[in-house]
Amino acid sequence: MPEQTPTPLTKNQWRGFFASWGGWALDGMDSYIFALVMVPALKDLLPRSGLRSDLGGVGYYGGLLFALFLVGWGCAFLWGPIADKYGRVRTLMLTILWYSLFTFLCCISTRVWQLAIFRFLAGIGIGGEWAMGGTFVAEEWPEDRRKMAAGWMHTGYYVGFFLAALANYQIGARFGWRWMFAIGGLPALLVSFIRYGVKEPKIWANKADQVRTWSMMRPLAVLFSPEFRKRTIVNSLLVLVSIIGLWAGSVYVPAAFTDIINRNKIAGLNVTHLISLSTMLLAVATIMGCIVLPPLAERFGRRVTLGLYFVCMLLSIAVGFGYVFYLPTDPLKWFVVCLFFLGLGGANFAMYTLWLPEQYPTECRGSAFAFATSVGRFAGAGFTFLVGAGVAHYHTIGKPVAYTAIAFVVGLLLLPFGHETKGKVLPA
Repeated sequence: MPEQTPTPLTKNQWRGFFASWGGWALDGMDSYIFALVMVPALKDLLPRSGLRSDLGGVGYYGGLLFALFLVGWGCAFLWGPIADKYGRVRTLMLTILWYSLFTFLCCISTRVWQLAIFRFLAGIGIGGEWAMGGTFVAEEWPEDRRKMAAGWMHTGYYVGFFLAALANYQIGARFGWRWMFAIGGLPALLVSFIRYGVKEPKIWANKADQVRTWSMMRPLAVLFSPEFRKRTIVNSLLVLVSIIGLWAGSVYVPAAFTDIINRNKIAGLNVTHLISLSTMLLAVATIMGCIVLPPLAERFGRRVTLGLYFVCMLLSIAVGFGYVFYLPTDPLKWFVVCLFFLGLGGANFAMYTLWLPEQYPTECRGSAFAFATSVGRFAGAGFTFLVGAGVAHYHTIGKPVAYTAIAFVVGLLLLPFGHETKGKVLPA
């Protein structure tokens, strides 16, 4: 049989993809800025707030701020009903404006509590952007190209990691942590492109008159109807597993590098530059994982492919933080090796961009995506806080982070209950 020519893409499909991809890239940049500047920012703000600023204090309050950010992200499920009722593109613009504003305001913080409030509010917008962008691409792109688009779109988040590391290398190292948050306000510029260049997906527009008559909370109620209840619960738990691994395994990488260098008295290194380069490596590895994920999902199915990525995360976190972190010789070199596999496994989030839209109809798809990718962050916030508390208690980063690998064991046990959609088209 001759190979089929892929369906040509329209201007709206291209513009919408790049708007969603760009929003997701700047989303990732925004999310990772705090991980890069956590130590200098807290060492500056904690004494001003009358709080301890040693390693334990930075670990404890850093974990608390990460937890508050995740609570904000958890509240992002509220964007879903708005998108189902009023449209994907309008809601996408609102989420980007929201997180741009509150990220920028972080740069004027003079106390820890102010930074905490701004990060909480920024999290609400960041969580909504992923759901809106992912839903738009799933609905607007043709069926034969939709799945690959999901993988490519998710690379944007980790391009954002790369941009954050590059900004930290060039700007944070020279001008300090406040300037990093200042440039986090740039995503607002993307809104003008979305406003004038992108139209709503036809599949939603065809049902717009119907869904606008619904109450705002009706799509959320549909998610827990007998038909969708099981998959909604399982999807939310799987995303929770990924959240625990990402926020424990990735955001503590800069602090882990700093600890390894100081503990082993490694001289002659520019710590800020090394952390920036390691973040770039993490981002490149994750982008590679995102690109190969759709073909793997088509060949082996959604559940098996996600299981492969979970195994990669389990091993890289357990070995990297539980063993390599404490090596008496060459820990830095081997930690970088583990970091590559941590990045590769971190691409498991791309599966949700591909898989979640396939499980729900148009009238509740935005709500389903937003709910599944947001609600687990409330529990994720608790786990992230526990990691920070563990760092303060054990006076080390390695062991508390290594314990989070257990979450992926739970994830592997959950996968058989997932709703397999291999070979099925997007529901109308």
